Amino acid sequence: MDPTPFHHRDLDTDAVEFLESWAMEFPQDSHFRIQIHIEEMPKEDPAPVVVAAIHNYFEYKSVLARRNLRLLLLEGRTSLMIGLGFLAMCLLGADLLPVSPGNTFLRVLKESLIIGGWVAMWRPMQIFLYEWWPLVRRGKIYRKLGQAMVHVVSAKA
Repeated sequence: MDPTPFHHRDLDTDAVEFLESWAMEFPQDSHFRIQIHIEEMPKEDPAPVVVAAIHNYFEYKSVLARRNLRLLLLEGRTSLMIGLGFLAMCLLGADLLPVSPGNTFLRVLKESLIIGGWVAMWRPMQIFLYEWWPLVRRGKIYRKLGQAMVHVVSAKA
């Protein structure tokens, strides 16, 4: 596998996919050791460049994960404010409708307002209950990969 490292923010996509999928199988507080096998070793020792590339790449991914989490929580707060406002308007509208047991249209309209108001709360609830914690986990894994012990060895040895 040739990681073809660029020194700051890019690695071979197949290598990254392999490392990420492998690391995600472990608990988020795991410590990693990565061993890179190179078919033909160059004259100069590639270890410092490869180690720096892997560390820089996953540190960068960790920063991106934190940024994505921050943006998701901002979206969640905004969605919550919009959802609560819409829910309040729908509940107020439903309370203002006259109660008439014989009028099916008004009953359907009242129930529709109540259901519509609660449906508006779907996205903030989804964000705050389910979507944030996978980003936190992924960020921790990236941070651990950014601190991994990396060894470069010849594949022929």
